[in-house]
Amino acid sequence: MNRAFALLAAIAAVWLMWSGMFVALILGFGAASCLFVVWLCRRMGTTDAEGVPLHLLPRVARFTPWLLKEIVVANLDVTKRILGPRQAISPVVFDAPSTQRTDLGRTIFANSITLTPGTVSFGVEPGRVRVHAIAKEVRDGLLTGEMDRRCTRAEGAGEAG
Repeated sequence: MNRAFALLAAIAAVWLMWSGMFVALILGFGAASCLFVVWLCRRMGTTDAEGVPLHLLPRVARFTPWLLKEIVVANLDVTKRILGPRQAISPVVFDAPSTQRTDLGRTIFANSITLTPGTVSFGVEPGRVRVHAIAKEVRDGLLTGEMDRRCTRAEGAGEAG
């Protein structure tokens, strides 16, 4: 039940932030729609530890600044490759090793890869993620395993409750 309340609070906060409307009728419709969504989620059984991963909040809070830095660095790299005098683009498809133990962890890893400019993940299986990279150097950077280690740490497998 705590996860349902947390989901309701998160949905309501996002709704208020995006709508910016504080008229009684609109607030009533917003509250009704948020309650309906939470009711649907409970009925579908998605308010579990994977659907509402409250246990990940502290770990993801530490992971997010690092990921944002990587996104900025990758943006600069892609910009240099595109605008640079010589074409430094050599696309490559490869398998990145994945040490995450849950579907949620693998999703965090694959999405982190895709969020980083110059890479797109397009296939996820236990133990590996299929990735397209803009250049071999980008592939080599991903194969160092730093993102995999940080995503596994953020995953917090075995701590869900």
